[in-house]
Amino acid sequence: MPDADIHFYFDPVCPFAWMTSKWVRKVQAQRDYTVDWRFISLRLLNAHIDYESHFPPEYEAGHTAGLRLLRVAASVRREHGSAAIEPLYPAFGTRIFDSHTGTYMVADRDHRGTEEFLSPILDELGLPSHHVAALDDTSFDDEIQAETDAALALTGRDVGTPIIHFEPPEGVAFFGPVISRLPSDAEAVELWDHVIGLARFPGFAELKRSLREKPQLVAFGVDADEVGVQEDWHAGSRRLKK
Repeated sequence: MPDADIHFYFDPVCPFAWMTSKWVRKVQAQRDYTVDWRFISLRLLNAHIDYESHFPPEYEAGHTAGLRLLRVAASVRREHGSAAIEPLYPAFGTRIFDSHTGTYMVADRDHRGTEEFLSPILDELGLPSHHVAALDDTSFDDEIQAETDAALALTGRDVGTPIIHFEPPEGVAFFGPVISRLPSDAEAVELWDHVIGLARFPGFAELKRSLREKPQLVAFGVDADEVGVQEDWHAGSRRLKK
């Protein structure tokens, strides 16, 4: 999607990327932007780090599950084009964050990276079941690594997910914004304009605070009515022909 207004780099297991993506979809609907949903892998980004000493328990399994789902996304994109990621990412995110509570760990494995998790999603979107094989297909890792490197080249390496590139190739790019709750429609475009305005200032480097609330998502024990989860991102999505 070379003419997209926004390149959005995501890892499907990152809750803050999911929240930011829902905000971007609100902006997209009101500003008529096109979005190319691209890949950045937390597992590949942290490949050089000892997980046991640097991260909480279960992070390695979770990041690995994210990489496995990105392999599937790469397989889907290769066969069906970039437009196929438009419904696929929301199908991942809705199940992971908006309709599930508790752990995904089964023994030492994260269930999100399994056939049992993936197959219903492929079926719902009308995608061929052979994409399940991509979960274990490391031949996609070079493609995901290249896209991860491209994202980090826009911002520097000391970041996470998501990364947004607005009006590529010359436009501004930045990590985040990291938001913990979904703004209203009016707040969404106001926040967008503030973020883009700040990012466009040539001398801007960083704005950060460490204190943050947990993501206001069902997966973190927040009631759906309280969160205001009204959008079902995958319902009504165009079913892709097999």
